[in-house]
Amino acid sequence: MPTIFFYGPELEREKKRELVKSFTKTASELTGIDESAFVVYLRTTDHEHVGVGGTLLADRKK
Repeated sequence: MPTIFFYGPELEREKKRELVKSFTKTASELTGIDESAFVVYLRTTDHEHVGVGGTLLADRKK
């Protein structure tokens, strides 16, 4: 099964539904694989747990 992982901010349930639907639809259109085959994981991460360019995102926001 094709799998999509998304790491991002906490979202309201309706936004999660929209995101999963959009990811699935777009991936299906681009690959030709039926939407029913896709698995989408939404993982919440906060800025304390993500680093870019050697710096925590939490420190970049200060």
